Amino acid sequence: MILDFDLTFTEVLLKVLLPLVITFLVAAFVGLERQNVGKAAGLSSHILVAMGSAGIAIMQRLMFEHQIFLQSTGIAIDPEGQRIIAQVITGIGFVGAGVIIKDQTHVVKGITTAATIWFTAMIGLILGSGYIMIGAFLGVFVIAFILLRDISRGFNPLKPKVKSRKPNSVEE
Repeated sequence: MILDFDLTFTEVLLKVLLPLVITFLVAAFVGLERQNVGKAAGLSSHILVAMGSAGIAIMQRLMFEHQIFLQSTGIAIDPEGQRIIAQVITGIGFVGAGVIIKDQTHVVKGITTAATIWFTAMIGLILGSGYIMIGAFLGVFVIAFILLRDISRGFNPLKPKVKSRKPNSVEE
């Protein structure tokens, strides 16, 4: 049984496409900034994590609505499937931990990148769950925060960081 084919055009727009589009835009901006700063998790990582989170949240929301429908017809339901989002949050923590490293000078790096991965995933969950206004506000917040932070540091987050090349040790 295919459960999402019975959605109306308006439901597809509001419950599926709108959350996914906003999630994509926010995650793309945050990922582009991380990539342009030269961090390990960039555009692709942020978009994939956020869109996956939004997809899970949309699915869970539609599952809940279907279970309410079944219950209204007298069919017994098992609400255990509603625990999916908790597992996504745990999994994102694992992904974020993978970008945190300690270098040879015992300096911990990657905390901000891990936080941006977690934040974009949570925006995906929020938007996918149907809370468009909250997700949009948080999206605007994180974009403004990153823009202001980077501009105040003298860095344009929309341009890649220029890597310095080491001079050749042998002259030609």
